[in-house]
Amino acid sequence: MIDMDVLDKKLTTVFEGRVVRKDLLHRIKKGTNVPTFVLEFLLARYCASDDPAEIQAGMEAVLATLQDNYVRPDEANAAQSKVATKGRHRFIDKVHVRYVEKEKRHWAALENFNSQRIAIGEKFYRDNERLLEGGIWAEVTIAYNDIDQDNYAFFIEDLRPIQLSRFDFVTYGNGRREFTRDEWMDVVLRSVGLEPAKLSKRLKFHFIARLAPLVEANYNFIELGPRGTGKSYFFSEFTPYATLISGGQATKATLFYNNARNKIGLVGFWDTVAFDEVAGIKIKDADTIQIMKDYMANGRFSRGVEVIADASMAFVGNIDHSIEQIVNSTDYDLFMPLPKEFDLAVMDRFASYLPGWEMPKNSSDYLTNNYGFITDYLAEAFHYQFSHTNRYEEVSKRIRLGKSVEGRDEKSIKKTVCAFLKILHPDGEPNDEEFAEYVAYAVECRRRVKEQMNKRKPDDEFANINLSYINADGCEVVVYCPESKNAQATQKPVRKELGQSSVTDFLQQEEPSEDKQPLPLTGTDEKTGGKPSSLPEVSEYRPGTPNEDEPKEQHFTIFYGETGYSYESIIGPYLKGAKEVTVEDPYIRLPHQIQNFVRFCETIVKLSPIRHISLITGYDESTKISEMHDRLSELKQSLLEMDIVLDIKVNTNLHDREIRLDNGWVIKIGRGLDFYQKPNSWFEIGASDLSLRKCLETKVDIFKVALP
Repeated sequence: MIDMDVLDKKLTTVFEGRVVRKDLLHRIKKGTNVPTFVLEFLLARYCASDDPAEIQAGMEAVLATLQDNYVRPDEANAAQSKVATKGRHRFIDKVHVRYVEKEKRHWAALENFNSQRIAIGEKFYRDNERLLEGGIWAEVTIAYNDIDQDNYAFFIEDLRPIQLSRFDFVTYGNGRREFTRDEWMDVVLRSVGLEPAKLSKRLKFHFIARLAPLVEANYNFIELGPRGTGKSYFFSEFTPYATLISGGQATKATLFYNNARNKIGLVGFWDTVAFDEVAGIKIKDADTIQIMKDYMANGRFSRGVEVIADASMAFVGNIDHSIEQIVNSTDYDLFMPLPKEFDLAVMDRFASYLPGWEMPKNSSDYLTNNYGFITDYLAEAFHYQFSHTNRYEEVSKRIRLGKSVEGRDEKSIKKTVCAFLKILHPDGEPNDEEFAEYVAYAVECRRRVKEQMNKRKPDDEFANINLSYINADGCEVVVYCPESKNAQATQKPVRKELGQSSVTDFLQQEEPSEDKQPLPLTGTDEKTGGKPSSLPEVSEYRPGTPNEDEPKEQHFTIFYGETGYSYESIIGPYLKGAKEVTVEDPYIRLPHQIQNFVRFCETIVKLSPIRHISLITGYDESTKISEMHDRLSELKQSLLEMDIVLDIKVNTNLHDREIRLDNGWVIKIGRGLDFYQKPNSWFEIGASDLSLRKCLETKVDIFKVALP
């Protein structure tokens, strides 16, 4: 049993039944990819006790439930067999529903069950619309259909979303009154898994700011910083009301409105639409950016019909250069990693730029072992305030801003303060000192946006960067950003004369001008404990343009239903200089899996001088060994005719999937080569071109290892 501190005792008394020990989550989380709110749903069911014996029994029940009901992707065939044998089985999985127009019916799919044609009754997707847009985690009972004339084997018998069925905001607000502001902030931080005793007050504010898009409608947020600081966690695992888009293509049909289906996109179904690895966003249609600008400005846009939605937009990504040198550079700014399509008009719509470089790296040292809210309970509180409360008028009556604060600055600052009030004062008002802290922080976050725009703009449009507020004593307080306060290049950027290149032009030009040497920047090297390590000259690291000499490491998620991914686009940039490739994948055995491997080999043939391919795969009792052997032998002979040797080894204990190149690059795809959905018809778009084929959800990690 843990030693309960004063805050634990107060929290468990005031919110009995709505809290959970976070160390239990940490113990279970390490062994599964299930989102936090799903795990805590189970912990709250089985571990709602302080008795060590009951907690141990509850932990065993949670693990048994996961063992029996959560299916790993490589266990899909066994799961289908279990349903066929038993007649029905309950699973914990993410469920998607799609409408197939030519069949005039809806089909469900479970991410890890590997069936795209599960029959589903209308009541389920009518009561849970997000099944149709992104999917939801649920306890779902799959039953077997033994009627021969039906064209499906499985149907959904029951579906229960994994989230609270009822939330009482009055009880939540009344409970908040039992705590001081600082105590409540610590409760929120413990609820997201952090130990506040390890954090400074400024870091606490940063973590609260990360939650702002979850409580404030139409809030535009950006955080850029080093890898491994948990930038995307709150949007991917903390709440069922946010969706995270990792890389890939951002289309107007997906995000905003699909004219062909007369259906609103993601902004109509989620509280927050977050973009991970923002530098990798691919925007092919200029209309998408224009609609995004309209939506970010006022929550509305037009695509033949006028659409109003509430979803906030959050953009998170990595920044690889020294912050100190960027702010002291006359030609570079803190928006460097953004795609080139993100112009000043997009940047001006950011209400807050959180300094991700100040955030600590993910470490068990910062995790709490104390009590916090069940994640889903706090997520419901945030969702309620997102949808039903508006603190803007309250803030407008109380706040006083300086003369340099212009229209968009004022709106941005006020919305950030509103978010802090919703999170920290859900049913009450802060005192003057607390309110001033929120205003000062909000002004800083907006100033960071404006300073960087001012560096990019060749005129004085954004020159009023000395944003300020009037405190309770009537004094004007100018707020600065710590990283740039003493940086002359940021505070008073050099203005270019007409005819000179702008910052944007400079960033995009092919070579630096002869009379001006690029500033050598430094990045953060994890191997040196976070100390600066020298990087090549900036001319080799231009944002928005690929580095042809050395591709970069990537870590992203391909989401269910996304298109735009092929073997060429994923591995192509990393083939340069490679002579051998090794593929470890236990699932190159069935006809469609071997066909995927053929397409992979075609990519190798087209894009590289590789002359040796090694395949390590496996089989099970259901595999038709002779057919597998014949097909791979045909491929081996075909490659020999192109002077490429294919070696095949079988390892029945193989579990991991990875592609290793002898130039040091390793590509790990969670589902291996088999991450595409089976087409509904072989005569539809995407049947032949994998870049147009819809994908299953999978993680992709591409990194380089030292060569022996």
